[in-house]
Order: sequence, then structure tokens, then C-alpha cells
Amino acid sequence: SYSPKFGPFGVILKRPLSWRVMLAIVVAAMFAFVTALPARAQEFPKRNIRITTPYPTGISPDIAARLVADKLSRHWNRQTVIEPRPGANGFIAIGVVKKGMADGHELLLASNAHFSINPHLMKELPYDAENDFVPVGLIYRAPFFVAVAANGPYRTMQDLIAAARADANRIAYSTAYVGSPGHLGGALLAFLTGTQMLAVHFRDGAQLYTSIVNGDVAFGIATVGSFASLIKANRLRLVAIAARTRLASEPDVPTLVEQGGPAGFEVDSWVGLFAPRGTPADVIRMLNEQIGVALNELDVKERFRGMGVEPATMPPAAIADLMRSDFRRYADLVKRIGITPE
Repeated sequence: SYSPKFGPFGVILKRPLSWRVMLAIVVAAMFAFVTALPARAQEFPKRNIRITTPYPTGISPDIAARLVADKLSRHWNRQTVIEPRPGANGFIAIGVVKKGMADGHELLLASNAHFSINPHLMKELPYDAENDFVPVGLIYRAPFFVAVAANGPYRTMQDLIAAARADANRIAYSTAYVGSPGHLGGALLAFLTGTQMLAVHFRDGAQLYTSIVNGDVAFGIATVGSFASLIKANRLRLVAIAARTRLASEPDVPTLVEQGGPAGFEVDSWVGLFAPRGTPADVIRMLNEQIGVALNELDVKERFRGMGVEPATMPPAAIADLMRSDFRRYADLVKRIGITPE
């Protein structure tokens, strides 16, 4: 009597297959599966790419993102769209991408402020950096500077510190939002100098800096690129860099220590691109490679240098390590300064 046999794919066979034939079939199937994986990346992108950012237009992260987006558009012959969604400590932009399709076409521009600082300053976050997103590529790293009005009453850091010591309610500084590097930098400066300084948060990027020019606040802390246009117009002036050493592109700007201030005043930032968790690894790798190519182009390097930032190429795994390292560093800093989570 005849009893049907089933092969490895459920096909009815008239006679059993030898082990050699079975092995050949399995190996062929595995080979077909493995070789099919890169095809998904080769088909990418299937539509325009959207980069949602929590930053207003015209400041360093926005400018840098547009430079990279232009290079990606040219490479793939697909438009890479920058969509600013500022406000709410980045929650709006982050929420949009968190709910986006995990296929590499929806990316988020974010920084250490959003993923390494906010968790220590906010009691409830509508996102989890590690579980909701995967790193795609770092864009840049940058030190921060202290800027004052060019024609204002403060000429040096000593002037600002002395005024804060004389009147606890006198010195205010502008920041983009609670938990931004500029906000934390001002709190660190007050802590190190034993003074009180009031943080004033501005959603609009222009107001962030014109408030210093107009005398509404005494100073601001940001990258040199963010201050660039007002510095060129002789309306703002850099008085110190929040770093251990001077920046080569701004050799005349001293550190706080060089002005007789306390050590430890260091404020910097990194900005990178992230995708919703679940985005295919091969697509992430390809995006990372193309971002690296864009950052290595001469015109991009020159523009970055003009903004006082350094291109920072880094593989996704290294970015994840950086995020965890910064998470621990800022946890200690927030505790030391004594900022209460909101």
C-alpha cells in the first residue's frame, strides 16, 4: 500500500528523499533567505524620508539637519523633508516619530537633552529612549558658550557672577526649554559660583537670543553657531566657553577657569538621528553609512566649522553606549545641583 511522504515544505512525495537531497534543499532555502535580506535595503527608500525635529528653524541643530538632508536627497534622488515640531520639551516631535512606521522613512532629530537629561528632570515622560527608539547616526558634537549683549552692562563672567551675588533676583538667562543643555548649564554655573540665577524659557528660537540683546535677560548659553548672526551684527558677544579648553575656531574666548571662576563648568551637546524601534537593522546600517558620507563632504565640514560644531560619525551601537554613559553622568549632575524633577 502507498503512504504519502511530505518534504520539508509540505510537498507530497512519492518516495522518501535521501539525507543528501534533504540537506541540499535546506541549505538552498537558507541561502535564499540570507541573500534576500540586502534586497530590502537596496529597495530603500521607497518614498520620501521625513526628519521630524523638536527645534525651531535657524538654530544649529536645524541647520545641520538640513545640510545632511540635502545630501541624502541627492544620493537617493528622493526628497528628505525637515519638519520642525518645536515645543513641550521635544515631546511633540518625539511623539510623532514614536508613532511612525518603523521602516526607516520616519526619523527623529534629537539630542542628549531629550534622551539623557530629560529622564532626570521630568517625573513622567511620554517616551522611553531605549525602548522606543534605535540610534541611526550621530550628526555633531559641540561645546557651549556664554553670550551677553554687546552693549550691555556685563563685559566678563566676573561681572555676571558679581551681579548675581549682589542681588539674587537680578540675573536671568534664556533657555530653549526645561532640561536643555543651556538650562542645565545655567543651573550648573549658579551652583559652582554659589549664586542664584533665573532660567527663562523661550519656545521661539529668535526670542531666545534677542531677549539677551534687548536686556530682558543677562545672558544665554548655546553653541557659537546659534549666536552667529547676532555676533556678526555686533549685538551679542561671547564671554566664555563652557569647556576645559578654548575652541580652535574661537581662540579669543576664554574658559571660566581662565577668568578666575571655579572648575567644572562644562556644557556640551550631541545631536543625532533616531528611528522607531523595530526599524530593520539593514536599513539602519545603510542610513548610518550615508549619514557618514554626508558628514565627510568638504562643504558640510566647512559649514559645521562655521557653526562651531564638529561632525561626529559613529556606528549605532556606539551611539547607544554614549546615551547610557551620558544618562549616568547627568543623573549625578542633576542630583548634585539639586534640580527637582517637574
